[in-house]
Amino acid sequence: MILKRWPLSLYKKQLRRIERLVSSTSNKNVNDGHCNKSTNLNVLDKIRNIGILAHIDAGKTTTTERMLFYSGKIRNMGEVHLGNTVTDYMEQERNRGITITSAAVTFAWHGHRFNLIDTPGHIDFTMEVEQALNVMDGAVIVLDGSAGVEAQTLTVWRQADHYHIPRIVFTNKMDRQDADLHLSLDSLRSKLDVCPLALFLPIKERGKLVGLVDVVRQERCVWRGERGEEITRATLSSADPQLYETMMQAREQLTDTLTDLDGQLADSVLQLESLADVTSEDLSQALRRVTLAQARVPVMCGSAYKNIGVQTIMNAVIDYLPSPTDCPQLSVYNYFKDTPSARVFKVIHDKHKGPLSFLRIYTGKLEKGQRLYNMKQDKSETITKLMVVEADDFEEVSEVTQGNIAAASGLKFSVIGDLLTSSASAASKAKLSLMKKEKLSEEEAEAKFNIGAVIPDPVFFCSIEPPSLASQQSLEDALKAIQKEDPSLRVSFDEEIGQTILAGMGELHLEVIRERIRSEYKIEADIGQMQIAYREKLTAPVTDTFSASHSIGNSKHYVKVTITLLNEKKKDIVILDKSKASIDNTSAITFRQLKQIRQGVESALTHGPVLGVPVMDVTVVVHWLEVGRGTSDTILASSVSQCIKKMLSAAGTVLVEPVMSLEVVTDEQCLPLVLADLSRRRSQVQQVTVRGNNKIVEAQTPLAELLGYSKALRTFTSGTSSFTMEFASFQEMGPTEQAEAIRRVTGF
Repeated sequence: MILKRWPLSLYKKQLRRIERLVSSTSNKNVNDGHCNKSTNLNVLDKIRNIGILAHIDAGKTTTTERMLFYSGKIRNMGEVHLGNTVTDYMEQERNRGITITSAAVTFAWHGHRFNLIDTPGHIDFTMEVEQALNVMDGAVIVLDGSAGVEAQTLTVWRQADHYHIPRIVFTNKMDRQDADLHLSLDSLRSKLDVCPLALFLPIKERGKLVGLVDVVRQERCVWRGERGEEITRATLSSADPQLYETMMQAREQLTDTLTDLDGQLADSVLQLESLADVTSEDLSQALRRVTLAQARVPVMCGSAYKNIGVQTIMNAVIDYLPSPTDCPQLSVYNYFKDTPSARVFKVIHDKHKGPLSFLRIYTGKLEKGQRLYNMKQDKSETITKLMVVEADDFEEVSEVTQGNIAAASGLKFSVIGDLLTSSASAASKAKLSLMKKEKLSEEEAEAKFNIGAVIPDPVFFCSIEPPSLASQQSLEDALKAIQKEDPSLRVSFDEEIGQTILAGMGELHLEVIRERIRSEYKIEADIGQMQIAYREKLTAPVTDTFSASHSIGNSKHYVKVTITLLNEKKKDIVILDKSKASIDNTSAITFRQLKQIRQGVESALTHGPVLGVPVMDVTVVVHWLEVGRGTSDTILASSVSQCIKKMLSAAGTVLVEPVMSLEVVTDEQCLPLVLADLSRRRSQVQQVTVRGNNKIVEAQTPLAELLGYSKALRTFTSGTSSFTMEFASFQEMGPTEQAEAIRRVTGF
């Protein structure tokens, strides 16, 4: 059978047909937060909101580019190394050959609508992945066939686990000589503790990848044509005994595994009394059920760069990954009933269109000119334009329906993670309905709606200054715009040194921000030296009482507070003592006073006594509070802050430093050099393993020792080694290291 790429005209007709079908279907009745059985879900069944996730350089963008080509969305395939791919549209992405920001594209495939998000693979841009995962229904994890599961693969897998996202795996680069499907399957078992299900096997002749074996359909698949647009499928038989035997063993093993997990398939096998006679349709249906239940993970293989196996991924997305109707975690949005609900998962600033908010629509539909209420910001704003996203290209539409992704202009206040609906009353009704149905408090209901994004703590920071006073306002505006796009960038003003401080996820992260300010906003800002984000930690619990009495004019202000600082982190940073001796006093603390106490606590913990860096893992217990009549809020907050600062100095704090999980990929010859260098960097080597022809060194290394490591590693290994790292934990420093850190930061 020959499968050819659709002509562009036919592709456009198909996409318009799907869009007409989607737009003609409105939200159906919902009772008590659950869909009515009479609801027509056929349209939502045709939608797939998916993401491409992987370690850096595994082939995510190349795979996405092939998907767009085979679907008919683009006429020519771009290449990452040529800087002409659709989803890597930023200037720095094309110059560096990496993905920096997530990009959304929409295309049609076999009567289904794909809303696909290509995400970065570098740990410095993990916030981009976190934002995208928040609105995905399913994910394709791309592995390098010669490396298997790598450091960032572990990170994105954990992130996907957090959002309960079903996944399929594509083992890419199977054309390489050192590629090994069994290595990838073993690494999935050992490193991710999952059970992979191999659905395709590579066919190699003289070391060259020529096709794949479809285990489910018992077919030999060969890709032909200049760009792999034609697939020849032939049923495997005993005429090719070696390949047929390998395929049958894999199929029986697959069937046997699935029968242990799926009752319907087990019944079919019992009726047939044979594992070999199970139909392809029964296997596919069982695979879909176990994938949606996240009991097993289907694994495809191929080579995106050599145009082999990409169409099978797209078919697998339809067959095994969920539509919006298959996601139980989305049922919470049904409490909005037929009113619109949408989440902001990305914000960009377009030169011509201004701020654009990327939205995932959960219920109802969004229309151009529609007014929306932001549940977190407690503000209303109007959509001026509504667009379907094509990476950096946007097509204006009048409406976008449930289950889809769109971009909207005019939302000035909305930031990443915000949940939008039609009005404040609609938000209240949904919240009350959820609270009543599931017996939740208001805070628990908001948590259930997942209002707000989880932002990781930065590990690097540097100062930034405008080239002149005239550019100060322009720089502030640029930083505000970039921070709205990238919540993992922290911008603050240090009053002690009179400088603006940027804090980010890594050297590359801050380097990209600096280049964006220079290239996009035309500001030649001066960037200070990169610094490590140290923290301070309390050595032991301490209790103290503080009194403050001030006379301002004719009014007297009096505060007396008794506080304990615990050197441990609890759910709430401020706890009121409910013991018998204190409960009468602490129960009388008003919400307004508690707010000022929190403000004082946060202010005091911002600067520790050793190095002036934030104090971490502290819980404040308030035992007693006396506030004189007419005492201002500022005096209360200031008194709490002074009390805590006094206690921190008395009890003493120690410096803690960020420690990174480091993975170095090197060859046998350079291994001694790598190990010797790591020992000089205070590294604790965890293990050295073998991956193909390479040695993998896994170590825990203080971030302070890794400044400039990329250049150093390239130098002493002659460019043959590479590394990846991610934040592991904060660890207490010894006296010698602490003294050196203080000297390095303060200069004395």
